[in-house]
Amino acid sequence: MTTSPRPLVAGNWKMNGLRAALGELSLMAQAYDSSLQPRVDLLICPPATLLQAAASAAAGSGIGIGAQDCHAKASGAHTGDISAEMISDAGASAIIVGHSERRADHGESDAVVRAKAEAAIRAGLVAIVCVGETEAQRRGGETLAVVGAQLEGSIPPGLTGAQLVVAYEPVWAIGTGLTPTPADVAEVHAFIRERLARLLGAEGAGVRILYGGSVKPSNAAELMAVPNVNGALVGGASLKAVDFMAIAAAYR
Repeated sequence: MTTSPRPLVAGNWKMNGLRAALGELSLMAQAYDSSLQPRVDLLICPPATLLQAAASAAAGSGIGIGAQDCHAKASGAHTGDISAEMISDAGASAIIVGHSERRADHGESDAVVRAKAEAAIRAGLVAIVCVGETEAQRRGGETLAVVGAQLEGSIPPGLTGAQLVVAYEPVWAIGTGLTPTPADVAEVHAFIRERLARLLGAEGAGVRILYGGSVKPSNAAELMAVPNVNGALVGGASLKAVDFMAIAAAYR
């Protein structure tokens, strides 16, 4: 009998949040109670300026802290960049790599994303690898081909289910209020699960596959109930504790 991976709801604050925003993290910690903790893992990925403070604020709550990006190298002459080792030292447990905004705004290729995923693993952190198609690619019937190529190019070989999370985020659904149908999500997540089995063997069954793209309290329960959806990568709705915890409550 195959056991589904434990769900994860992760919040990506993107380029939002000053120190005052840590109050929302404290409210999340208060709401992450004994009825919810056994059912779902929570992770917040604030901007790099708040990593250490967020890790301190979340200490003892069970909420993990992650980063939104890293450099592939451990150290060196890379002005303005942050290594995975520095992120670990700040108290984080995971790093998002290959988000569509990094791929588009910074021209990150699958090879670059893979190098960053390898850096996260090197530092003992979980790599959250993002994949997803644009609206034009979906209209052209290229969704599975695009996602498959991103998976094969971005995921290092030999990972365990505990080292990797995959987040499927259709680019056209991020921040637009648009979401694919549950049937669309089911098709892509089933494809990702099959491709993970091909890439990682038996370990592919233990990789959590998150859905991301305009996830909000009103659609979370429906999306989280789709087969092979093991949680969510939440953008704007993760900035407010009441919204983020309402999404997590889909697992209550």
